[in-house]
Amino acid sequence: MYRLLAVLACCLALLTPATAHADHRDGIPPLTDDRGRVLTLRGWNVEDKTHRGDQALTAITEKHFRDLRAQGFNFARLLVFWDDLEPERGRYSEAYLRKIERVLRWAEKYGVHVLIDAHQDVFGPAFGHRGIPEWATRTDGLPFTPHPDDWFAEYFEPAVQRAFTHLYEDPDLRSAQARMWRVLAGRLGSHPAVLGYDLINEPMGEMREGEGLPAAARRIEREQLTAMYNRLADAVRSVDDDTWLFVEPTPIVGEGVPTGLGRIDDPKVVYAPHFYNTAMEAGADYDPSAGWIESYEAAVTAYPEEYRVPVVVGEWGPLNHALPNMPRFYRDALVSLNRYSSGWAGYVWCYGGGYCAVDDEGRFRANKEQTAAPYAPAVAGRVAADAYDSGSRTYRLEYRAARRSAATEISLPPSAAGWWIEVAGPAWTTTRTVPPQRAATVRVHARPGAQVTVLVNPGTPR
Repeated sequence: MYRLLAVLACCLALLTPATAHADHRDGIPPLTDDRGRVLTLRGWNVEDKTHRGDQALTAITEKHFRDLRAQGFNFARLLVFWDDLEPERGRYSEAYLRKIERVLRWAEKYGVHVLIDAHQDVFGPAFGHRGIPEWATRTDGLPFTPHPDDWFAEYFEPAVQRAFTHLYEDPDLRSAQARMWRVLAGRLGSHPAVLGYDLINEPMGEMREGEGLPAAARRIEREQLTAMYNRLADAVRSVDDDTWLFVEPTPIVGEGVPTGLGRIDDPKVVYAPHFYNTAMEAGADYDPSAGWIESYEAAVTAYPEEYRVPVVVGEWGPLNHALPNMPRFYRDALVSLNRYSSGWAGYVWCYGGGYCAVDDEGRFRANKEQTAAPYAPAVAGRVAADAYDSGSRTYRLEYRAARRSAATEISLPPSAAGWWIEVAGPAWTTTRTVPPQRAATVRVHARPGAQVTVLVNPGTPR
């Protein structure tokens, strides 16, 4: 994937030197819940791209959410498809909505927050993929040549690029997309598992003659995506005034290109870029000296710092995760992601090969076990320090407790040695130890306004 962008990656590497970055969390607001607690989301994408119509979502089962939670994760980005929801213009599938609700019931049962993602790959079924319905695909007769060994290259086919332009510019397609979101949000917005809506996955657009890809991406974001997100925000708010709205730049941000996206006029917006590298998606090993993670972090933090919105990375994780430098990649990536974001969803929670997080037996595949670490899903107060040391396997949380009563939650994944918990300050917990091979959620209560430190250690108390 992304081989068409390899030259771009090389050029950008020369233009964007590697730099070290301070902690961005003070400049980027956190995600919060309805009790004002600071949220951290850790989880995975959950998908069924292989089925359509009556068979939609059949590959997703209760086991997905049970296993996610058993490893300490609290977040799922659920892929849904407009072509399944509205297979014919104006006819919305009640059966598909019920299937989404069934998945949400499983998520609620296991305490997993869900982001509803309106997913598209290479626009939709008119080009052999999923997403925008065929009836909403307009190409003006421009050509399309499939690229079976490099599907991302299909985004640059003239027919696909023109289809995006029509989606963004044609009044009737704008209205249809807004109606689709009113149906989804009106049906799902009150469900307790639903945290937010990702308004469109990896949006692309049409390049102009003589226009370089970075310039095209910034123009598309500035002139088309900003307007689209504001339209869709208005549509959602007509039926749901509370759920978070997640907005994505084009995937070109993955090469260290700052977004041209403008302000989205809504009080509950989350910036949701993806975290993929051209070279690694084409099969290369991680090169720590290339400075890609540093360049990416600089690119994705500029927008949320300017517009004061939280960040949640909606997809990340390389295909070839067992290469020699991949242990280092996962360590470096997690440190970076956890520095500036309110969370992330790895790609993808499934059982088998390829991008799957776990094998057929449910065991983490090489290096993906690093994603399961202690963290604080909800902090009732202002966070001063929040860090996991993968070497010592210790987790430390420092915060000043809020003035109103609420519990801070700490999620601990299964560990061969178990865990023990220390709490300092006028605070307490009923959970002091967690036995081996058990996941647990530790709840810490504190006196309002107290300074609290929680230390999680591997093993048993010394």
